[in-house]
Amino acid sequence: MADADDVRRVALSLPHVVEIDSDGFDFRVAGKGFVWSYPERTPGRPRRIRTDIAVLYVGDEAEKQALLLGEPDLFFTTPAYDGSPLVMLRLAHVGVERLTELVTDAWRMRAPDSSTADPDADPDADAGA
Repeated sequence: MADADDVRRVALSLPHVVEIDSDGFDFRVAGKGFVWSYPERTPGRPRRIRTDIAVLYVGDEAEKQALLLGEPDLFFTTPAYDGSPLVMLRLAHVGVERLTELVTDAWRMRAPDSSTADPDADPDADAGA
């Protein structure tokens, strides 16, 4: 099962990613967040950063609902995220391969078009063409 170290490894393997200083993890590309630690808010208590839960950018409401309905053991949301294209992912319930797919998809939706063609491609491969 995945953990915060896996999120960090996957996110930092993608081009142009910056990690923002935080109590958990917070990754951005082109100044846009694509995966970060869940800032749990409980009324009457200070916010608590949950590194066992990742917040993922999913692009739109349709994708959000598909994930929530299709895999409720992995994904959830809260009223604070209503109307936002974000889901929370229980890291202990996901394998590293699926985590890699989810984080890469989130990155791809937030990265500039020129960065997303293939995150594994060699940027110098076409230099001689």
